[in-house]
Amino acid sequence: MSSREPRVPPERLVAEMVPPPRFDSVRFENYLPDPAQPSQREAVEVLSGFAAGIGGPDRAGGGKRRWFRRERRGDATAAQGPRGVYLDGGYGVGKTHLLASLWHAAPAPAEQKAFGTFVELTNLVGALGFQQTVRTLGGHRLLCIDEFELDDPGDTVLVSSLLSRLVEQGVALAATSNTLPGRLGEGRFAAADFLREIQGLSAHFRPLRIDGEDYRHRGLPEAPAPARDEEVTRAAQATPGATLDDFSALLDHLSSVHPSRYGALCEDVAAVCLTGVQPVPDQSTALRLVVLADRLYDREVPVLASGVPFDRLFSEEMLAGGYRKKYFRAISRLTALARDAADLRPA
Repeated sequence: MSSREPRVPPERLVAEMVPPPRFDSVRFENYLPDPAQPSQREAVEVLSGFAAGIGGPDRAGGGKRRWFRRERRGDATAAQGPRGVYLDGGYGVGKTHLLASLWHAAPAPAEQKAFGTFVELTNLVGALGFQQTVRTLGGHRLLCIDEFELDDPGDTVLVSSLLSRLVEQGVALAATSNTLPGRLGEGRFAAADFLREIQGLSAHFRPLRIDGEDYRHRGLPEAPAPARDEEVTRAAQATPGATLDDFSALLDHLSSVHPSRYGALCEDVAAVCLTGVQPVPDQSTALRLVVLADRLYDREVPVLASGVPFDRLFSEEMLAGGYRKKYFRAISRLTALARDAADLRPA
């Protein structure tokens, strides 16, 4: 992978705003709520109702779609709720499954629905420009944003402005994250101006809490132990379409590729084989690795590695900091992909 230099034209960015391969076949019907977590079943019910209201022709004055009618309560009228839903919960509770199910269930043509990660959305703005992005997505019925993040103040203002414009044009919004919208940015930056932006952004969403444990490891055995270097090399040579990289060299290469292109970096890769995995040296490197782990997981690419186990990738300081939920998600997903790679190991 460290020899790849992907280039992604803007038109491809728009065309690829659909659920990734791992979530092609997910639906509300095959989401399995944990019986011990009633919030999971409630999420399915709320999102099913939300999806049903997306494809209809109901429009308010000026041609804008009217997602929430006004209803009389005694002598007063009040608008019903915000124009989006926000799935909040820990890693591994099925938020992306539910978000993709919403995209599939919404009774609107595929070209009027968009699904992408927060990184992909900000990159789209960079490629098309703000106004063109508003025009492009403003014609959609639904925008789903996975892994909603506000890692720097500039992106906070950018996305807040973009979503406000899309709401004005009647676009329904749905997002997932590990943090409630009113607390986005906690532990990352604390400037009053940007906290104000966060609060304004959160007003667009109805928070929907999803409790539970990580389904990827629920009732499963421990992650497989790391392989030996020679096992990883032999597996890469024996697996068509596999890549073979030294872990440190791959991390260096990631610093030269924009995270929005990590999906293209993984294109047509059958398996990722890594030698010499070790704890990441700094937070910038760690965050790039998180994005790569997400793209590999989306594409169901198994990962066979030697070196330290994946649960030792991030330092205790990192796991206690403001990005801890990202790091735990990456550990969870890489562990799942390591299980998928078990069959690659030589007998």
